[in-house]
Amino acid sequence: MQALTILSSQKRFLSSGWLKGLGIVISAVIVAMAVFALMHTLKNIHYSEVVAVVERTSPGLIALALLLVVVSYGSLTIYDVLALRTIGHAEVPYRIAALASFTSYPIAHGIGAVALISPVIRYRIYVCNGLGALDVANICFLTGLTFWLGNLTAFGLSVLYEPSAISLIDYLPSQLNRWLAAALLMGVGAFVVWSWRSPRSLGAWRWPVRLPSGPMVLLQIVIGVFDLGAAALAMYVLIPAGADVGVFQVAVVFIIATLLGFASHAPAGIGVFDATILIGLGGDDKEPLVAALLMFRFLYHFLPFLIALGLFGAVEGWRSLQVKRPS
Repeated sequence: MQALTILSSQKRFLSSGWLKGLGIVISAVIVAMAVFALMHTLKNIHYSEVVAVVERTSPGLIALALLLVVVSYGSLTIYDVLALRTIGHAEVPYRIAALASFTSYPIAHGIGAVALISPVIRYRIYVCNGLGALDVANICFLTGLTFWLGNLTAFGLSVLYEPSAISLIDYLPSQLNRWLAAALLMGVGAFVVWSWRSPRSLGAWRWPVRLPSGPMVLLQIVIGVFDLGAAALAMYVLIPAGADVGVFQVAVVFIIATLLGFASHAPAGIGVFDATILIGLGGDDKEPLVAALLMFRFLYHFLPFLIALGLFGAVEGWRSLQVKRPS
């Protein structure tokens, strides 16, 4: 029932009937376009060469990519820490915030129902530390805010530096992409200024959301950019040198792929993320990119999903034993 309270609170604040319908239509269109593009892209792939590229990849590079994945997921835990401080629950230990973050993100994104599963997992973790359903709903909103601020800032900076990197996806001139990136960064800057002047809040009296102060917003942006940068670098180091793609090109395409994957609501953005990467970084030789994608998928999505699932199951099992244990 508490989980349903969280979900209903989010829906009252963030959506209406026509918005939900529009979201479903947009998700379906993104998935359909991605599947079509992916099938077309993979049509002439030589899978034996893909396997050969994976086998030739240096264990040192795989270890470096894994380290960057750990750094990325480690920075994700700061999302919850910042949210807890914003809502006035700084007393919650870091280990609890880290557990809630690491279990909710990989499981929710791996299954594909982020808005449904992430609040429920967070509630199961935080309820033992005195937080209620509305507290968890606020945490979910604020962690989402950190994610979007970081992604939009990193996207704007990358496109501003490398505007041609997105042209294969949006088919717009490089100069126009640069102007759009500048406008996006100005919008983020305006939000920082708006939040700096005085304490801000959103929502109705039944579910007020206190927004972070200006300095906290800047910290959110830094953490978000750091998280995304580490994940993009993990992808970059797995791409063979012969593919001839730059780090900023990878960053731009990676951010677009991530955002489209979230918008599609597909499990781990499957199909959507992959099609965007292959198109945005594309060339005639797709096998190295497919190999890098497979390795990145395993390190960033599959492995954390299994670990988080096992960790959350262990926590729930231990709690069940504590409840059943006779006094």
